[in-house]
Amino acid sequence: MNSEQKKGISIQSFLIDIFFTWYVFITIDRIILPALTSYLPLQGFVVQLAYLFIAFISALILRSTQQSPGQAILSNEKVSMPFLGKHILWLAFSSSIIAGWITTDISPIDFFSAKGIESASNIFTALITPELSIFDIALKALIETVYIALTATIIALPPSFILSFLSARTLMKGSPLSFAIYSTVRFISNFARSIEPLIWAIIFSVWVGIGPFAGMLALMIHTVASLTKQYSEQIEDIDNGPIEAIQATGAHPLQVISYAIIPQIVIPFLSFTIYRWDINVRMATIIGLVGGGGIGTMLMQYQGLAQWNEVGLIIIMIAFVVWVMDYVSARVREALR
Repeated sequence: MNSEQKKGISIQSFLIDIFFTWYVFITIDRIILPALTSYLPLQGFVVQLAYLFIAFISALILRSTQQSPGQAILSNEKVSMPFLGKHILWLAFSSSIIAGWITTDISPIDFFSAKGIESASNIFTALITPELSIFDIALKALIETVYIALTATIIALPPSFILSFLSARTLMKGSPLSFAIYSTVRFISNFARSIEPLIWAIIFSVWVGIGPFAGMLALMIHTVASLTKQYSEQIEDIDNGPIEAIQATGAHPLQVISYAIIPQIVIPFLSFTIYRWDINVRMATIIGLVGGGGIGTMLMQYQGLAQWNEVGLIIIMIAFVVWVMDYVSARVREALR
């Protein structure tokens, strides 16, 4: 290991120490103590800086006393975790469990209360006795949901295919310009993928109005971002032998893509696409809850009116379609392997 690598590991381990000490301190100070006692933590940006400063000093102390958990985690050799480092990690884990229990307001008493069980029993009884009079309306909304997912997937394929080549590092590292294009496409796709389809549906519901068009646009944007990542990673993992052989003949870059790359990625691309359509069918139901059209909108309406028998029919229909899609998708992807 050269000096640059050692320096990089040293910085990373120091940042790990800062994170764990800051996390333990802020979790106990902000969540656990206020919940268990009458303690009120100080507020403000300066206080947050003080937390980081304390974590920084603590990390320096851990390093100077050879108790750094970060160094033990990143070490290439088998070394035992230092005494303080081990306890800091256990404290971080324990405080996470306690803070999670407090933050989510877990209450077994409410869960098993007689009133809660009675209310749940009434709802489940209604769900298993569906109201069949709305079957035709629900079927139409369900078909709309499937087509929202299908249309979003089909429209997303061409841009995903093109962008995947631009975001494949192995193809875009030849010059500063190509690397800049790679970085830009990667950043935009990662950003778009980090925003859930539910949020995109809200955005497009305001943009184009509530309905299936907004839902389709939301799924299409997220599908482009997701498939671009999956496609590009598949391109990066292909065998370079055929590429080098065709390049040796003086072939144009487009010819290299056509004859050396595409034949290796067709089957995985088809598999990813079918799987994405399967995901989109599920997501099309969810985005309907915020105005994305389809059966999700219908489900939200009946749920808001507490008409649980109607909700029961819609849930059964959704579950059936999702099961069929999952089965067909799995069979097709298995046949493509």
